[in-house]
Amino acid sequence: MTIQATEARSGGRWLGSIGVVREESWTAPDSRRLLQLALAGIWLLDAVLQFQSFMFTKGFAQMLGGTAQGNPAIIAGPINWSARLIDQHGTATNAIFAIIQLLIALGIAWRPTIRLALGASVAWALAVWWLGEGLGGILNGAASPVNGAPGAVIIYALLAVLLWPGRHDRPAPFVAGQFTGAALARSLWLVLWGSLAYLALQPATRAPQAMSGMISGMASGQPGWLAGVDNHLGAFLGHRGPAAAVMLAVVLAAVAVGVWLPRPAARAVVVLAVVTAAAIWIAEGLGGILTGGGTDPNSGLLLTLLALAYWPLAGHAPAVARSESRPEGA
Repeated sequence: MTIQATEARSGGRWLGSIGVVREESWTAPDSRRLLQLALAGIWLLDAVLQFQSFMFTKGFAQMLGGTAQGNPAIIAGPINWSARLIDQHGTATNAIFAIIQLLIALGIAWRPTIRLALGASVAWALAVWWLGEGLGGILNGAASPVNGAPGAVIIYALLAVLLWPGRHDRPAPFVAGQFTGAALARSLWLVLWGSLAYLALQPATRAPQAMSGMISGMASGQPGWLAGVDNHLGAFLGHRGPAAAVMLAVVLAAVAVGVWLPRPAARAVVVLAVVTAAAIWIAEGLGGILTGGGTDPNSGLLLTLLALAYWPLAGHAPAVARSESRPEGA
C-alpha cells in the first residue's frame, strides 16, 4: 500500500509538472470559467473551419503565402518557406493544424488540462500570427481595425494569459485582472485598443475609399443577407471614409482609456467595446466563416470576448468560488 501511495503521489507530481491537474469534484462554472469555455468554443470553431475542403487545396498555401507581401525580408522569408512546405504536403500539414486546434479546444474545456492547453495556445498563436497572418499586416502598411489588425490570433494569446487559472488570485475589479493583476490587465487593454485607434488613422483605413473597399470586398462568397449588409455599408462609406475613420479612432481611443473610469462608467465603456467589436465583426464579414474559406472568425468576435473579461464585478474582490483557488484551476 505504501509503495502504491508513493507511486500515485509521484505520478500526480509528474502530471502537475506538465500542466495536468487532478479533478476531485465538479464545481459550477464561475465567470472566468465561462469565459474559458467560450474561448475553447472559438478554438473548436477554428478546428472545424480547418477541416474544410478548401484548406486541403493549394489555395490555402497561396493564401498564407500572400501574407508575406510588403513585409520585411526577415518576416517574409519564413512565411514563404512555410507556405511552400504546406503546398508540398497540403493534406498532412492541414490535418495536423486542425488536430492541434481541436486538442487546444478540448484541453481548455477540460479542467485538468487547462493550463497545458492555454500554454500551448499561446505558442501556437504566436507561430500562426507570424507564419499565417504576417504579423497582422502591422509592418506592411495594410493593417486596419476593419480587416482584422493586429491579427485575430494574437488576441487568442492575450486571452489565454488573462484567463489563466491562478492558484491564488489577486483581488481585481474584473475577471481579466485576477491572474495578472488589474494594473497589468488595464495596460494590456490600453495597448490593444490604443493600437486599434492608431491604425484607424493610418492610410490603410483613412484613405478616401479604403474602408469602403475593404468592407465591400468582404461580401464576396458570403450568403446573400451578409453580402447585402457589407455592400450597403461599403456604399454608405464611399464618400465618408475619412470622417468614419476619425470617428472610429475616437471611439477606440475612448474604449482604450475607459477601464480606468469608475465602475458605472467602466461598464458603459465595456458595452461600447462590445458594440464596436460587433460592428467590426460584421464589417469583416464574420471573418469569412460562411464562405468555405475562412480559417477563423477574425478579430471582431475575439474582441467581444476580451471585452466581457473586463466587465466590472459587483465587488472589488474577485468573484471566484472556492474552487478558483484550488490547484485544479477553474
